[in-house]
Amino acid sequence: MEDLKEIGFYTLSNERIKNTSEFSQMKRCEMIITEYCNFRCPYCRGLKDTIYGNRNIKELSLTEIKERIDLWCVNKPLENIRFSGGEPTLHKDIIEIVKYAKYKGVKRIAISTNGSNKTELYKHLIEAGCNDFSISLDACCAEDGDKMAGNIKDSWYKVIDNIKILSKLTYVTVGIVLTIDNIDKTIDTIRFAHKLGVSDIRIISAAQYNKPIPRLNEIEQEILDTHPILKYRVKHFSEGRNVRGINISDANKCALVLDDSVIAGDFHFPCIIYMREKGEPIGRVSKNMREERVEWFKKHDCFKDDICRKNCLDVCIDYNNKFRKLRS
Repeated sequence: MEDLKEIGFYTLSNERIKNTSEFSQMKRCEMIITEYCNFRCPYCRGLKDTIYGNRNIKELSLTEIKERIDLWCVNKPLENIRFSGGEPTLHKDIIEIVKYAKYKGVKRIAISTNGSNKTELYKHLIEAGCNDFSISLDACCAEDGDKMAGNIKDSWYKVIDNIKILSKLTYVTVGIVLTIDNIDKTIDTIRFAHKLGVSDIRIISAAQYNKPIPRLNEIEQEILDTHPILKYRVKHFSEGRNVRGINISDANKCALVLDDSVIAGDFHFPCIIYMREKGEPIGRVSKNMREERVEWFKKHDCFKDDICRKNCLDVCIDYNNKFRKLRS
């Protein structure tokens, strides 16, 4: 089985599998720093109501974010961090947040963004230490792009300009979420994204849709060879495998929770998909998070959990299958 790191999933590797334990370095963590967003994407269902409880402001403060980063960097610096939302670039302290992650020794600092903010802000984020942007690109023309953003007029042009500029400055991937509204233009969107100069292209069917993606055999080999993650996904679809879903032959334990974490509000979750699908958290944010995640790993059967069984992503499944093979 190929090393996922070589495919383009830089946080997932054979080395990580061999060394992960309750005492190993935390490898990757994602933090939802705000629920606010200036887009209204049709497939986004927001966060679970209980995540922010009775807070008047549905986001974490700079102090809270620093405290949570500190909890991930107790013994060794966290290796990879991703800030998400909502739209994380709307957080008034986003530059200070990135600076603090860099100060704590985090090597890879990523931001998931809709790409609509001011270009200068993105450049300042790179100067502060951000070296990875994941930008949503759900259409190849302005009319469809504005519609997929929730009918936000002229939003698509701004996103495209930022993708072009940022792709020349740092690592940029685009995420194409496919629904019944844009599935028929998948190939056109992939070809368009390739011309923008991005490092990689991630295609995924929305949880509400979750059906095979047609015509992927039409993608030019040059495009596939340029974007390893896209090539990985297209290969799966050609083999009749969707992006989401665990089969009975797959591992039923999720080893990713051992050295990976997702925080939203005051809670930590098994993964970002589990949080997005409004699953229950593992527990509250505290110094005991690592121990709680180890216990969850030991007790949880992913195949008996509807969220895991229906929505677990192919890359996570492959990682856990390899963990089972190498560590059993």
